[in-house]
Amino acid sequence: MGALERPAPRRSATRATLATVAASAGVSVATVSKVVNGRDDVAAGTRALVEELLRRHDYVPPSTRRTSTAPATVELLIHGSFGAYSTQVIEGLVHAGAQAGASVVVGALDDRLSGTTPQAWARRLAAAGRVGVIVVTGALTQAHIHALALAGVPLVLMDPLNLPRAEVTSVGSTNFAGGMTATQHLIGLGHRDIAYVGGPPTAGCNQARLHGYRAALETAGITARPEFVHGEDFSYDVGRRAGAALLDLPTRPTAIVGGSDTIALGIMEAARVRGLRIPDELSVTGFDDTEVATMAAPPLTVIRQPLREMGRVALKTVLRLAAGETLDSHHVELATELVVRNTTAPPPGA
Repeated sequence: MGALERPAPRRSATRATLATVAASAGVSVATVSKVVNGRDDVAAGTRALVEELLRRHDYVPPSTRRTSTAPATVELLIHGSFGAYSTQVIEGLVHAGAQAGASVVVGALDDRLSGTTPQAWARRLAAAGRVGVIVVTGALTQAHIHALALAGVPLVLMDPLNLPRAEVTSVGSTNFAGGMTATQHLIGLGHRDIAYVGGPPTAGCNQARLHGYRAALETAGITARPEFVHGEDFSYDVGRRAGAALLDLPTRPTAIVGGSDTIALGIMEAARVRGLRIPDELSVTGFDDTEVATMAAPPLTVIRQPLREMGRVALKTVLRLAAGETLDSHHVELATELVVRNTTAPPPGA
C-alpha cells in the first residue's frame, strides 16, 4: 500500500476528533491540527491525505460546534470598491443580523483570499466561528467553494456576476425584467435610437439586463444596432468612455440604458462635455437606485433593485443554512421596479 493509500475510515455515531483523523492518517495530532489551522509547515502529500480524511470523517472544528444560544458571526466579503451599492447592501445585512442576534464581519473579497490556499482559508473561517459566508457581486473559485463545503461553512452569493454551479445558493433581482422595463419606458416616450452600456459581457446579471433591452427592442419592431451596445465594467469611467463613443457616432442615440447608476452618471458627464442637455437632447436611465441616483443633476430615472432587502434575505438565508434547514430554491430573485425622475423625456422634435 502506498504512502497516501489508507483504508476508508468507518463512520461513527460519535463526532470525529483530531485524534480520530490522526490515527487514520498515521500522523500526529499536532500535524492534523496544523492542517486544520491552515499552517504551511506540512508536506504537500501529508496535507492532501489529512484533508481527505477530514472530509471523510465529517470533521467539524470545535469552535463551530456552537450551541443554539451562542451568537452567530457571518463573514461578508465585498467584491470591488465599497461604494453606494455596497453601503445599502451592508445596511440591510447588518440590520437583519441585529434582529437575528448575529454579527457581521465585513471584508474585501480579494484581500481575504490572497496569500493562502482555499483549504486554509476555509478552515480559518471555521476555526474563527464563522457560521456562514456571504459574497457580494463577486465570485469564488470552485476550489474555494469546495473548501467551504468541506469545512461545513454555508455560502450565499448575492447579485453574483457569475454562478459557478447551480447548487450554490444565491440572492439577486429580476435583471431581465429590469433591462426590458427601462427600454420599454424609453420606447414609450418615442425613442427608437436606444443604446445600452453595461458591465462585464460575461457577467450573468449584465447578460440578463442586455437580453431584456434586446427583447424590448424586438417586441417594438426596432432593429438592434451592434455599435449601440457597450460593456466593460459597472463603473463611472466606463460610462464616461462608452458615452463619449456613442455620442460621437455619426448617428448618435437619443437615449441610453445604463447597466448601473454609476455608468449612467458617466454617460451624463460625457453628454455635459459635449453640450447636450439631459433630458431634452439625451435620455438616460440607471440601474440600482443608490443614493447617487437622487443626488445626480438632474435626478436619475432608474430601475430600482431592492438592495437592502436583498441584504436581509441573504443574511437570513445563510443563517437558515447554518441551522441545517433545507431551502425551497437555491436562487431567489426579488422584483425590480421603474422609478421615473428627470433624466428621461421624449426625443428631440417629438
